[in-house]
Amino acid sequence: MAATLLVASFVVFGALYLAPGNPASFLLAGRSASPEALAAINAQYHLDDPFLVRYLRWLGDVLHGDFGRSITYRTDVSRLLADRLPTTLVLIAMSLVVVVAVGLLLGRIAAVRGGATDSAILVTTTFAVGTPSFVAAVLLQGVFAVDLGWFPSSGTGEGGFGDLVRHLVLPSVALALYLIGMLARVTRSAMLEALDSEHVTVARSRGVPERQVVRRHVFRNSLGTVLTTGGLIVSTLLVCTILVETAFSVGGIGQLLELSTTTKDFPTVQAISLIIVALFMTVNLLVDLALPLVDPRVTLGSRRAAA
Repeated sequence: MAATLLVASFVVFGALYLAPGNPASFLLAGRSASPEALAAINAQYHLDDPFLVRYLRWLGDVLHGDFGRSITYRTDVSRLLADRLPTTLVLIAMSLVVVVAVGLLLGRIAAVRGGATDSAILVTTTFAVGTPSFVAAVLLQGVFAVDLGWFPSSGTGEGGFGDLVRHLVLPSVALALYLIGMLARVTRSAMLEALDSEHVTVARSRGVPERQVVRRHVFRNSLGTVLTTGGLIVSTLLVCTILVETAFSVGGIGQLLELSTTTKDFPTVQAISLIIVALFMTVNLLVDLALPLVDPRVTLGSRRAAA
């Protein structure tokens, strides 16, 4: 992880410098400036230093928790992140709960019941998978916010945590819709494969109740595949939150990243991008560590391969 984060930090820092424009032009807001004023701006933000020198200085500051100063907001990036990151984490947590609860339920029902129920769920999940997050956001806003007036159409509210959750209901559903369809399909496929396995046939022949067969022998043996998909789901949530937060005007790091990219706010974009990469890697590490606990065959297979 340390080596990967180091490479990622270099890519994150260097990628923005490949784009046209520079922070100085934004700071000047189209006004002409004397060479002395331009030199002062470049000196303040170290824009004239060699690329490798800027990168090493930035990396050293990041290791000490200093992400620099925002060019757009004229404040420390760490303060911006502290104000906005909790909102994004709440949004992702709500979306994850919806994805896991609905996706697992639909996948399990489709695999166990089959027939018309399975076909209906497949059609529904196909629609969900084919609906991008920003399209879902527009539809949900139009129906549940504008027409029915059940939920707010934008913002995060000012009435505490309960009001924040109410404002994030529609964004969380828009963020979760695509992933519900994906998880339901993965769960269905994994359970259908487990239903055809030998040990399930033996359990049924011994007279074990079907409910217990599904719970102990089918669903449990499918959790390894589902957990692996869970890492991809969380990673997708981290990325798609940018579109959803922008559509619903949610003041999280996703919207901040979009605004900072538009204004060439290098320090803010670099900090958020690095945080997303770190969260992505952390989630995948946790999935790798949890997988042997869910499916002991992973550990046994590794030992046999080593032997």
